[in-house]
Amino acid sequence: MKKYVRCLTIAGSDSGGGAGIQADLKTFAALGAYGMSVITALTAQNTVAVTAVHAAPPEFVAAQLDAVLSDMGCDVVKLGMLYNAEIISAIAEKLREYKIDRIVLDPVMVSKSGAPLLQPDAIAALKRELLPIAALITPNLPEASVLLGREVTRSDQMEKAAADLIAFGCHAVLIKGGHAGGDSADDYFRAANGQSKWLRAARIDTQNTHGTGCTYSAAIAAFLAKGAAMPDAIRAAKEYLTAAIRAGAEYKLGTGHGPLQHLYKYT
Repeated sequence: MKKYVRCLTIAGSDSGGGAGIQADLKTFAALGAYGMSVITALTAQNTVAVTAVHAAPPEFVAAQLDAVLSDMGCDVVKLGMLYNAEIISAIAEKLREYKIDRIVLDPVMVSKSGAPLLQPDAIAALKRELLPIAALITPNLPEASVLLGREVTRSDQMEKAAADLIAFGCHAVLIKGGHAGGDSADDYFRAANGQSKWLRAARIDTQNTHGTGCTYSAAIAAFLAKGAAMPDAIRAAKEYLTAAIRAGAEYKLGTGHGPLQHLYKYT
């Protein structure tokens, strides 16, 4: 019998379908991985705003993890919106229990519209319990600023920021530079062994950028699950993300930040 390449996303649900669990599952499917999900929170969300958040009880998050991992297992876990410290602790305990060590952590803190998606008291729990067990963390510049407790706003600050984030114990860091502005959207990768690389891409002129961070980290997880080495998985994910943004720029959906076209290869 054939075996699926299995990716598990642990994140929040986006009712508008552009980010979170929905974006992750679309990305997994587009890249040939079997997607599974553990929902940490429900959001009432569209292209304009997040209007409400309903967090799942930590024991229910743990029950979802037990259901998936005890039966189906997974090859790579992607972490997204985790919302509060109690949920983070429950997830960390289960990941340790099931000995999951291939973890891509996207430290989601704020939505595209500016709504908080991580409670302030959860930041310390994230740094203490999940960063040390992550194979890769993928903060954007504002998220790197929060994790480090200092401003990281320019591309010339990214190399130092990545080196400092490695000190939290993760195996590798990918800092996304889209918030730096300018004509390019450049990211910087650094591993604990000193390996590093810039990933360059021209900025695409579009408002349809909702879910880019979720999609990027999910794509990395999918390529890792399919056997790619970390630098190769990141490069391939960057190419997929850029193509999905470019394809999505041709569409109009909603009145705010529209989604990417995750399934551009099939339309």
